[in-house]
Amino acid sequence: MIRELFASALLALVLLAPGCGGGSEDDVSSRVGFYLDRFGRSEVYLRSSGEAGRTDLSGSVPWDSFPVWSPDGERIAFYSLRDKNRDVFVVRADGSALVRLTEDPADDAFPIWSPDGERIAFYSSRGDSGDVYLVNADGSGLTRLTDSPRADFPFAWSPDGKRIAFGSTRDGDLDVYVMKADGSDVTRVTDSRGLDLNATWSPDGRLLAIESERDGNLEVYVVAADGTGPVNMTVHSLRDGSPAWSADGTRLAFVSSREGNHEVYVLDVVYSYLTRVTRVPRDDIGPAWSPDSARIAFVSNRDGNSEIYVANADGSGQRRLTNDDAADRGPAWSPDGERIAFESFRDGTNEVYVMNADGSGLTRLTGGP
Repeated sequence: MIRELFASALLALVLLAPGCGGGSEDDVSSRVGFYLDRFGRSEVYLRSSGEAGRTDLSGSVPWDSFPVWSPDGERIAFYSLRDKNRDVFVVRADGSALVRLTEDPADDAFPIWSPDGERIAFYSSRGDSGDVYLVNADGSGLTRLTDSPRADFPFAWSPDGKRIAFGSTRDGDLDVYVMKADGSDVTRVTDSRGLDLNATWSPDGRLLAIESERDGNLEVYVVAADGTGPVNMTVHSLRDGSPAWSADGTRLAFVSSREGNHEVYVLDVVYSYLTRVTRVPRDDIGPAWSPDSARIAFVSNRDGNSEIYVANADGSGQRRLTNDDAADRGPAWSPDGERIAFESFRDGTNEVYVMNADGSGLTRLTGGP
């Protein structure tokens, strides 16, 4: 089965994950090959057995992508394709003090900050398979957290910083796992036929929202961190994905194709009340909650190319924040809700930018080697 993709949602990276080759044609893990962002977040793409292998992006060097704010709002981590391989960097939110955290011939990507801002977990293809690594925010103390013959990649730290949710094909299918922050005590959270991915923690650390195709199509589920009590939250025949918790833990934003194109919805997890946030005949993807749970930033191609918009959580007050012929993607709110980081190809290479939450004050943070 091939995942339907649309160009406006594809974010920058196509990465062939080590450890996913070989196996029979019916082995799901042998077809999990490409790391990309289908709904505006990092995900794994399931290849058909006949598709070609790695897509080379080296012609677009430099390629800076996947901006993630530090918990104190002072720094932004990202990965960059600068020396024909991907490495993890940290830069101050004003674009100064660039620090390269990894320097290896392998690909290092998808950084996620620990809640205390001291450490960064990331994916690396170094070694015999893709695994989850940990590094201090100054680049010291590199530690390998996972070591399996299949690909492992991080999804999210738990709010208390004690656990990391990650994805792995180690048991055949793509499933969600949880481990302690030192790599020990691995728990398999999902064990179903098909893909389970894109895990995100509830603010209280008790639950994980995930995407799962266990019922034959992609749905949003909520499951306890120990794997018990999975609940299908979306229950629809068409694809639902990209779950994002509101900071108050009462709602989930997600993307659905139930109306024929991708739209952003909000679900009250207590009363199951569904709100359609966007309502245009084009694709709206990649919802990101503001820290006060009042607004949602998202990516839309409603005006012809991918731009960043913001709306109130009830769908009112929709406003376009970026306006450029190039694609703007991957909005990420600063912890104080005053700024939004994103990536854009507007200057000829993919770079990381920051703007105020009203779209003013644009600053380019990265600009090549």
